Amino acid sequence: MEFFRGGSLIVATVATGVMAGLFFTFSIAVMPGLNATDDRTYVGAMQSMNRSILNGWFALASLAALLMTILALVLHLRADGHKALPWIIVGLVLYVATWIITMAINVPMNNALEAAGGGDVNKITDLAAVREQFKSWLPWNHVRTVLNTGALAALSVALVQYGRLRSTV
Repeated sequence: MEFFRGGSLIVATVATGVMAGLFFTFSIAVMPGLNATDDRTYVGAMQSMNRSILNGWFALASLAALLMTILALVLHLRADGHKALPWIIVGLVLYVATWIITMAINVPMNNALEAAGGGDVNKITDLAAVREQFKSWLPWNHVRTVLNTGALAALSVALVQYGRLRSTV
């Protein structure tokens, strides 16, 4: 049981870190770089990235972070006096908040951007308007970055607490 308890927490932490890194990269490099480009480049690049990110690696990391954190929570519920449990709960709540923002705000904005011009930047008549409608995507990505990084920190503390418990057994 300890193998699964510790293993699920390790995988949850790593996957959450991968997702935090993805959001962070968009916040500090991708979007600032695109903001320095013209409307056609901005919209076309975002349409392309939104299509290419829908792949198995993204799904694996995103779902592993969620499902393995849930599994770690369930497995740690049965561990008496376990100090990692509150940190796992915090990590899960923060990651679920990230998911909610993603599904309720960022994904619909991505879909609206994709729908512009039928996904073909060359068929969009008012690129500036399309870009303007997408402008609030970045602040929400900053929120996802902070929440997901908080989830990573909480799961990291949970790992430390779990390790401390294991070293005394």
